[in-house]
Amino acid sequence: MGFDFGTKRIGVALGNTILLEAQALEIINSELRVVRFARIEALIKLWQPDQLVVGLPLTQDDQEQLTSVQSRRFAKQLNGRFNLPVHLVDERESSLQAQETVGCRPDDAWAAAVILQRYLDAWVTPQQQRSL
Repeated sequence: MGFDFGTKRIGVALGNTILLEAQALEIINSELRVVRFARIEALIKLWQPDQLVVGLPLTQDDQEQLTSVQSRRFAKQLNGRFNLPVHLVDERESSLQAQETVGCRPDDAWAAAVILQRYLDAWVTPQQQRSL
């Protein structure tokens, strides 16, 4: 399961390691932590992923920024709450790629799918095929 973290919205995507494909799932529209994590918990119970992937925003020169710190904190919270491995993936230009797919509509879930697809493309091998 992949996430495009934002302070107002969180995009969520699902990955299939048999097909090595990610797909957009939904956008969690809330700034309230309790609402966000309640929805994430429901999705994790429903889909039962083995791992989680969170986009890490970096500058064009590979530097971290405030949103990088926030995404790292979110990843640690996911790991602490759900006891699942969490992987950080460079999310640069994921929103641009998502906008190419969905146009002017909200693209957070599609950006999460781009991030998760990058993870699947770079890391998953046949020996590691599990539900993400």
